[in-house]
This record gives sequence, C-alpha cells and structure tokens, in this order.
Amino acid sequence: MKRQFLTLAGGCAAIALTIALLSAGSAMIKGRDSAVSSDFVLETPDISDLGGAAETDASPDASLDANQDATIDAVEAVEPAVRSIAPQEFGLPDEVTSAPLERIEPRTPLSEPIVKVVKPVTTVLRHPIAVSAGLIRFGDSLLQLQGLEPQDAARVCDNGGKPWPCGMVARTAFRNFLRARALVCSVPEGGWTGTVISTCTVGGSDPAAWLAENGWAAVPAGSPLAEKAAAAAKAGLGFSGPAPRDAIPAIAEEGLGTSAESALPDL
Repeated sequence: MKRQFLTLAGGCAAIALTIALLSAGSAMIKGRDSAVSSDFVLETPDISDLGGAAETDASPDASLDANQDATIDAVEAVEPAVRSIAPQEFGLPDEVTSAPLERIEPRTPLSEPIVKVVKPVTTVLRHPIAVSAGLIRFGDSLLQLQGLEPQDAARVCDNGGKPWPCGMVARTAFRNFLRARALVCSVPEGGWTGTVISTCTVGGSDPAAWLAENGWAAVPAGSPLAEKAAAAAKAGLGFSGPAPRDAIPAIAEEGLGTSAESALPDL
C-alpha cells in the first residue's frame, strides 16, 4: 500500500514539474516577442513627397495609352497567317507549302529492279481435254500451244455459201488426235494458274504442227508454223476446205445449233 502511494505521488509531482516548465517557457517567448515589436517603427512618407511622383506617373499612362493604340492598329493591319493542315503538308515549312508545286523528273533507281525468273521444267501432263483446236485443259488450268491462235469451238465457216460448224469439227479432230494421251510440255516449275503458252509433244509428235498441217490452226505473224498453215490453206484443208460430207445433211436439217455437234463424223 505504501509503495502504491509513493508511485502515485511521484507521478503527480512529475506532471506538476512539466506544467511549470511549460509555463516558464511560454512567458519567456512572449517577453522576447514584445521586446522585438517595440523596436520596429513603421515609417509613413510625407504627402508632399508624392507630388512629383504623381506628376511623373501621369505621363507614362498617357504614353502607354498611345503605344497601345498604335499596337492595336498594327495588329489589325497584319493579316493572320494561314497554315495548311493537310496531312501531306502539315509538317512542312511555310516556304514549301506556300510556293507552287513543280514537277521534277524521277531519280534514277539506286539498284536494278529484281525480276523473278520462273524456271520452266519438262512435265508430263495427264488427262488432257481439248477445249478447242490449240487450247487444252488440265484440271483447272489451261495450256495454249505455242505458235497458234486458239479457235473458238463455236466458229462457223462458209464454203460456197454453205455454212458449217468448222470450230466443232476442228475440236473433234483435235480430240481424236490426242485420244486422252498424256502430253510432255515445258511449263513453269511448281505449276501455274490461268493459261500458260507452251510447247508440247504427244506420242513423239508435235500437236501444234499437226493442227497447222491439217488446216485446223490460225497462226500469228512470225510463227514458225506459218509455212505449214499456208500450205494447208492452199490445199483446201481444215478451215479452208468444204464441210465434211456426212455433216452437210445434219447442218441443213438441224441448222447450226448444239445438236449439230452430235451429228459430226468421228474424224
């Protein structure tokens, strides 16, 4: 019990001592502030000293107003600059965008253009279908025999005033010559799409030469088959000859419709 009393008394004494020290410090700080503020004197200028200043202040205002008016007039006289915001001109300086455009010659390429060369390879093509005289289908691709101009299967020839479906006859003759045999042709490596012009052989024979020799071909200028095609035309073969005798009655009876092809002889 005595120990608890001593502990409580000591705590109270410590609190009282702390309060006394804080009070003394506060009084000391207040006394120092009072001493400093008593030495400070605020000087008030005499009104007579402001007379000259007032007179001198009037002239700057007047000159300022005059300068402002002149500046405003100058700003109004200058037209605002207009800058193009087009994407191709936005980042260019004004002397470039304001000047008229001048076309110049293109510069010389720094290097030669790269030309992709497709290497031809000799390939065996199977299951040929003659679309017309000189044009063969292999699946989804077409092959035109080099040196010839493929003829339309719907071509109609006139011999002595008697029309006959020479395009159909030429296609039938070409199909009978091929007889679904495989062709050996020079085609682009890796295959091709669309139509390719190439030379071929079938059974050791040149199908383009066979068409020219039998008059079932039209050749462009400079073709190596021109001489053979001219000889066939002179002899009255193929397109330059008369209609096959077996096809004439069918043409007269059926006309030039689709049924005329079925009446043609198996050449």
